Amino acid sequence: MFYLLKRFCLLCFLFLPFDVSLCSCASLRDLASCFVNHNIKNFTTLPYGEHDQSSTLNYFKILNFSIQNLRFAEPVIPKPMAIVLPESLEKLQKSVECSRESSMEIRVRCGGHSYEGTSYVADDGTPFVIIDMMNLNHVWVDMETETAWVEGGATLGETYYAISQASNEHGFSAGSCPTVGVGGHIGGGGFGLLSRKYGLAADNVVDALLVDADGKLLDRETMGEDVFWAIRGGGGGLWGIIYAWKIQVLKVPEVVTSFTVSRTGTKNHVANLVHKWQHVAPNLEDDFYLSCFVGAGLPQAKTKGLSIKLNGFFLGPRAGAISILNQAFPELGVVEEECTEMSWIQSIVFFSGLSDGASVSDLKNRYLQEKEYFKAKSDYVKNHIPLVGIETALDILEKEPKGYVILDPYGGKMHNISSEAIAFPHRRGNLFTIQYLIYWKEADNDKSSYYVDWIRGFYDAMTSFVSRGPRAAYINYMDFDLGVMKRISNGGNVKDVVESARVWGEKYFLSNYDRLVRAKTRIDPHNVFSNEQGIPPMSLASPDIKTLQSMLVTNSI
Repeated sequence: MFYLLKRFCLLCFLFLPFDVSLCSCASLRDLASCFVNHNIKNFTTLPYGEHDQSSTLNYFKILNFSIQNLRFAEPVIPKPMAIVLPESLEKLQKSVECSRESSMEIRVRCGGHSYEGTSYVADDGTPFVIIDMMNLNHVWVDMETETAWVEGGATLGETYYAISQASNEHGFSAGSCPTVGVGGHIGGGGFGLLSRKYGLAADNVVDALLVDADGKLLDRETMGEDVFWAIRGGGGGLWGIIYAWKIQVLKVPEVVTSFTVSRTGTKNHVANLVHKWQHVAPNLEDDFYLSCFVGAGLPQAKTKGLSIKLNGFFLGPRAGAISILNQAFPELGVVEEECTEMSWIQSIVFFSGLSDGASVSDLKNRYLQEKEYFKAKSDYVKNHIPLVGIETALDILEKEPKGYVILDPYGGKMHNISSEAIAFPHRRGNLFTIQYLIYWKEADNDKSSYYVDWIRGFYDAMTSFVSRGPRAAYINYMDFDLGVMKRISNGGNVKDVVESARVWGEKYFLSNYDRLVRAKTRIDPHNVFSNEQGIPPMSLASPDIKTLQSMLVTNSI
């Protein structure tokens, strides 16, 4: 290992994209020694040299395993100096201490689904360490209290599976993709099929264990209510490392109904269905969830051209679901054969995106098979989009089959929770959220700038039809187009950082932004846990060179 460090030191000054003064071989040696001295053996460092093939393969195998957006696996993307995979709470705490002692920035990775790669990239050019949580993935379910402790590295699939093994009448309200990490998902709020019934994943957290920047373990009482409020919906990876969440396990019936229906036709026909959907889905009873996918090349679509696909989920038998839909949305024409009764955990598999024939046990597989390049953006809609707005969207979608939108309904419990209850603020008044997506494969990567420009143009075209003052966005659909941070030189005006970050902070968090800044100042005054769209502290306790270098300002796009 120290041979690798020596080779790294020889090449560091020539090839790595950060300041020479920060490329400290001594720091990297100290980091490795600190890991070893604390019996942390499960780590790898950035290798160089022709004799380091096996180490190189191991390093990139671990790095790429949880990179879900291939845009951030490209060779030009900055790579971590080390990746550590702690296997216990004590080793997690020591990993934080060692990283700080070695002057390395920290990125925390749970499932690797950050839309802009913030859990495994430090794009400001500083040496950094990834603390990968994948080995801290245990789930303990207590049916007497109807709660569960979920380690921060567990995936949604692992969490759902563990709950299903304890009870066939309980579930949890979170997203559909089983490989998403619980740590970041809950940290950003966490919307899913049960959200109209039970609220977000973050709404159903009753306690948490947080490792702070000093490596100390804090629970709800010792972190304080402001910080506990902030970690639920205020963004992942910014407050410390969530070692475990204590969640409320939720009642579900033994039989639920699931369906996916696609409808094609003329552009006018598709537009009318979407127009009707926005009047129906947010107003259905809270046992019903009906999302809408629209595009000219929807995943798994049976025909080419514009189509609308609706995912329906109902907490009850098929007859009840069909009766509700026939009354509220007869234009959809859902029939009995299109709906399937199943258990709640089977519905998780049904909507998971796993291959046909997947079983409940497949939810434990944390490796995402079909990885692609993608760019995403988001909006909230408070007033029904007029038909002309929907037609505008369809005109744009018709021209690019690789792009589509997902419309997720709000209403139900989402409208009954205060926008200030937790850090996530998007509650009453929101009809639905729009997620804009465009995917492409490696063979098309030479056109990546075209695809990114396309989705930006789409987003711009929808400006007059969505929320404003500010135009809101969902932190779990992170979008650097809203503004990012960059390093400033010594002598820069660091006092403006909080106001600069407000550019995107109020889009994600609305009026909750200022309280988040106060919570950040309390828990992490030196901004140890940060990313390009982080919440900055109001002040720094020790304004030395290292701290000043970590201060950030806006570079709005």
